[in-house]
Amino acid sequence: MLPPVPEATRDAAAVTPPGPGSASQAVPGFVRPVVRFRSSRPDLLLCAGLLCVILLVQGWNITNFPTLSDDEGTYLAQAWAVQQGDGLAHYTYWYDHPPLGWIQIAFLTWLPALVAPESMTVASMRCAMLVVSAACAVLLYVLARRLFLPTWAAGLAMLLFGLSPLSVVLQREIFLDNIAVMWMLLAFCLAASPSRHLWHHFAAGLAAATSVLTKETMLLVLPALLVTMWRHSHRDTRKFAVTGAITACVLIGLAYPLYALLNDELFPGPGHVSLIDGITYQMSRPGSGFILQDGSGSHGVLRSWLYYDMVLPLGGLAGAGLLLCTLRWSVTARALAGPSLAVAILAAVAMRPSGYLPAMYVIQALPFLALVLAGGTASVAHAVLRKPLGRAAPTGHGRPRRAGGAILTSGTGRQRPTRITVATLLALAATAYIAPHWYEGNRAALTVDANAPYRAAATWLQEEVDDPAGTRVLVDDALWLDLVHDGFTPGTGAIWFYKADLDPAVTKTMPRGWRDIDYVVSSPTVRRDAVDLPNVKAALEHSTPVAVFGEGEDRIEIRRVSRTDGGEL
Repeated sequence: MLPPVPEATRDAAAVTPPGPGSASQAVPGFVRPVVRFRSSRPDLLLCAGLLCVILLVQGWNITNFPTLSDDEGTYLAQAWAVQQGDGLAHYTYWYDHPPLGWIQIAFLTWLPALVAPESMTVASMRCAMLVVSAACAVLLYVLARRLFLPTWAAGLAMLLFGLSPLSVVLQREIFLDNIAVMWMLLAFCLAASPSRHLWHHFAAGLAAATSVLTKETMLLVLPALLVTMWRHSHRDTRKFAVTGAITACVLIGLAYPLYALLNDELFPGPGHVSLIDGITYQMSRPGSGFILQDGSGSHGVLRSWLYYDMVLPLGGLAGAGLLLCTLRWSVTARALAGPSLAVAILAAVAMRPSGYLPAMYVIQALPFLALVLAGGTASVAHAVLRKPLGRAAPTGHGRPRRAGGAILTSGTGRQRPTRITVATLLALAATAYIAPHWYEGNRAALTVDANAPYRAAATWLQEEVDDPAGTRVLVDDALWLDLVHDGFTPGTGAIWFYKADLDPAVTKTMPRGWRDIDYVVSSPTVRRDAVDLPNVKAALEHSTPVAVFGEGEDRIEIRRVSRTDGGEL
């Protein structure tokens, strides 16, 4: 006979009501225990050990791989502007994204920039993202345990999330998506809190709003968060909890349009930017095609994801499908309904034939893919290991045992070892398949120096340009802060190349257009986007290379612009 169930544990039973084939039916009175992470020594030790491994892999060679991107440079330059008190961006802020994301980056990089201002460059400041990666990994483990995954499955989810080559590459980079994911995981942890206090659910709404204001595309995950909150809230206070969370999320989210309204920048008008214009631009971006159509931009993005790792994206999709299809019969599937729905929504949006699919989009799905893949693995392991229902162990064979959140009976002396052997062989086979692929995927991240051309270009400009304060250079944002630290005038000396055509505050300082440019640092990003930028295109056409670093498509060229009247500047 089982001992009396404590009140806190009885409350937890409401999360997973008995269903067909559930453990609660097999053993009357059985409920899943509430997991208190901070007081569970095995959980703390396992989480700490895995975290050290994840940070070691993600931090090794972080400044050299992957190649610096213009997006990283833009977010860091905007964070630098916030630190300097120059506004919300290093140029005119035009509501391309809510500013909360790079305000947080400014906070993360504030101390290093204060101690060593010259270190405020993209490569060195990637180390700040390790703080975000660590927080995400721990929150994912806590969430897995709060969703009743066994300890080993929570550890598996953490490893899948932190060590997948796709995660190692993308989580190193200074992307808003990484910070937004951290806040969304916190919201899920609060929504699944075993204490189920109302303030936990209100705080989940606040965290969700912070996530959306960090990267607006996290709006897609909010329905999955509501499903998690609904299933894990107490039936007596569920309406208050969900209403409070939604209210908190909406009120905080309204701060962004309110800011635009107070600045008279909510609606379009002459002589100023507007939030409506920013939203219109984002919604009208050209689509990148159907993700499964060979030759489309979206298909190229998918291939780049699968190049690094096929296990997490495809395995996570399969895990989400398995859990969603077994909601009626599986306790684990019901507990993971929210994360499974998040994967389904994000996958459906990525499949839109007319949508734009950026490479960093998958970052938002990574924790949920890892969670449902670990949950699907736990569900399969449960099915393999458990004794079939209806064949209870003879009386006197000992207490029922619990594995993976379900009761396991001893059964005959032969059946259990056979099932354990099968499970062990499956685990070894999966490890033997994954390990070589992940080794190859992570080897480049740990050994390759992809940023040597950028460093060489920055050094050349520092040493060869005699009057940086009086020189104008078109450059992508990956190098913009390097030039600023070397004495080039921010905004009008070191010019983010887009602004030479798109920002009136810059173009009015260039009355002769491209002829007022001295140098162009031709990176892959500049060469790709110059076709739509007349001044940049003309500057490239009327320039000659004076230094080239690297080779092939990834080369960095420093080109001196020539005057039309003959003679070089």
